[in-house]
Amino acid sequence: MDDLAAEQGIPPNYLVQILIELKAQQIVKSQRGKEGGYLLARPPAEITFGDVLRSIHGEVFDSPALNDAKCPIELRNIWKKLQTTLDDTADAINFQQLLEQSSDKEKMYYI
Repeated sequence: MDDLAAEQGIPPNYLVQILIELKAQQIVKSQRGKEGGYLLARPPAEITFGDVLRSIHGEVFDSPALNDAKCPIELRNIWKKLQTTLDDTADAINFQQLLEQSSDKEKMYYI
């Protein structure tokens, strides 16, 4: 886990928190034992970029204007349209597609 965190430039404790969130949303599962670690809980084609973003950050896109009664309705509608477009786009990208596009298809992380 330390190697992956260092390679990604994030603190190991932060990586653990991310994995806990992903596990809670059944995106990854933990496996105990000598060969233990974290594995995908579903096939890569069933895990979307939107699933991961929402697990870690909540909404894919959010703006205070979406719920601000002082914001003109025309602007709120634009913000909502932007939110819907980003949600749809994030949900259209799955991890199988990312794997197929990767130049390093053989790389495997053991966490």
